[in-house]
Amino acid sequence: MSAKPLRIDFVSDIACPWCAVGLSALEQALARSADAVQASVHLQPFELNPQMPPGGQDVGEHLAAKYGSTPEQQTQIRDTIRQRGAEAGFAFHPEGRGRIYNTFDGHRLLHWAGLQGEAQQRALKRELLAAYHGRAEAIESHDVLQRAAEAAGLDGAAARAVLDSGQYADEVRAAEQTWLQAGIHSVPSVVVNQRYLISGGQPAEVFEQALRKIAQEA
Repeated sequence: MSAKPLRIDFVSDIACPWCAVGLSALEQALARSADAVQASVHLQPFELNPQMPPGGQDVGEHLAAKYGSTPEQQTQIRDTIRQRGAEAGFAFHPEGRGRIYNTFDGHRLLHWAGLQGEAQQRALKRELLAAYHGRAEAIESHDVLQRAAEAAGLDGAAARAVLDSGQYADEVRAAEQTWLQAGIHSVPSVVVNQRYLISGGQPAEVFEQALRKIAQEA
C-alpha cells in the first residue's frame, strides 16, 4: 500500500507550551506512519495574547489573572507539561518560561520562512519553541528571533530585514482571522485535509492512530 498524501495545518502559538509538545509528538507520529502517510505540514499562526505589550508579563501573574490558577496549580501543570515534553522529545526549561511575550513578530518570521519551504518553516518553528520554552529567552526580541532563524539554517540578514520592516503583518493577520472564523479558538489544533480536527497536544500514539485512519479514508 502506497502512502497517502495528507495536508496538515498545525495551528499554534509560540507562547503555548502544549504547542511545543504537540509539534514534537506530531513529528514523531509522522515518522512512525511514513509507510501510510505522506504529509505536508503547514504552520498556521494563532496568538494567545495579541494585546501583550512590549516587555511582556510575569508568567505567574499572567496565568493567575487569565485562568485564576494558584502558584501550586501552576507548578503542577508545569511538571505535567515537562513530563509530556520529555515523552515527545522536547526539553522544557526547568524553571519555566519566566515571562509571557507578544509573538506577532515571530509569526511574521514564520510566514517568511514558509515562503522558503516547508522544511525551513518547521526548522524555524522548532528553534523558536526551543528558544522560548527550552531556554526562557525573550521571544519578542528581534535578536532572539534572528538567532533562531540562523540556527534553523536561514539567512540571518534577510530575517532581520523582515523583522525590522514589519513585512508580512497583513498576511499573518489575515491567516489568524481565517482560522478564528473556522472555529479554532484553542491551540494546538491540527487540521487534516481541511476537514478533520485533532485538538490539543496529544501523545504521538494518538496522532499516529488518527493519521492512519484518515489516510485509509482518504
